[in-house]
Amino acid sequence: MKPETTTAIANREVKKGDVLSVARVAGIQAAKRTSDMIPLCHPLLIGAVSINFELGDDFVEIEAQVDTVDRTGVEMEALHACSTAALTVYDMCKSADRAMVIGELTLWEKTGGRSGTYRRFVEDEAVETQQPVEEV
Repeated sequence: MKPETTTAIANREVKKGDVLSVARVAGIQAAKRTSDMIPLCHPLLIGAVSINFELGDDFVEIEAQVDTVDRTGVEMEALHACSTAALTVYDMCKSADRAMVIGELTLWEKTGGRSGTYRRFVEDEAVETQQPVEEV
């Protein structure tokens, strides 16, 4: 993303409106409607959804956290929320910057569900590895 685009987002100067506010609402709606969009993903009672943004010089990082009282994980809901929020940022900024790239979509942490807890960690800055965490 061009630095001018992130500046416009930060200063709320994008023609379509407040990009981050609209992307936050889109992400929340996406988390709640995941089972409508992804086949075989069952509907869940979502307790809370939070969408947070980090603006860099030439990027917008999006993080979603989804909580439920059900006995399953909500990683699909969080991933769906992030991707929809990213698509919303693209849609709202495409007139100024068509070369934007939506990058890595990654699960960082998951608790609950049959498979238990999972956390991604980085051994060094160049290599990402995965390690399941055993529940105690």
